[in-house]
Order: sequence, then structure tokens, then C-alpha cells
Amino acid sequence: MARAKSKYHTTKDGRRAKKGLYYNINKKRKEGRKMRKKGAKGAPTAAAFKRSAKTAKKPKKRSKKK
Repeated sequence: MARAKSKYHTTKDGRRAKKGLYYNINKKRKEGRKMRKKGAKGAPTAAAFKRSAKTAKKPKKRSKKK
């Protein structure tokens, strides 16, 4: 029997996260497939990128070296 596809994936740092816009973008890049052109049917909109940025992991602040 085939396993059901999960809505979650494990990130590089071990966290469990929902499969979202950036997950799909990175998966396509890894496969070597081209992204859809801006405005093409099925391409992510500006609103989709804004929504996904709200849930994105915040970058770590760099400490200054003395």
C-alpha cells in the first residue's frame, strides 16, 4: 500500500514545517526545472510572496567582530 503524501517536511535544521511556496520553489530548482514567467497561469503572485514572507524563518543577526 502506498504512503499518503504529507503536508509537512523536515527542514535542514530539523524543524517540521508545512510545504509552502518556498518549499516548492526550491524543489523545482533542485530538479533543474524552470520557474513560470511572471503573470503566467499558475505562477505565484506578489500577494503569495507577501503571505509566505510572514511565515518565513527570520535570519539570524550577525554579531560584530572587534
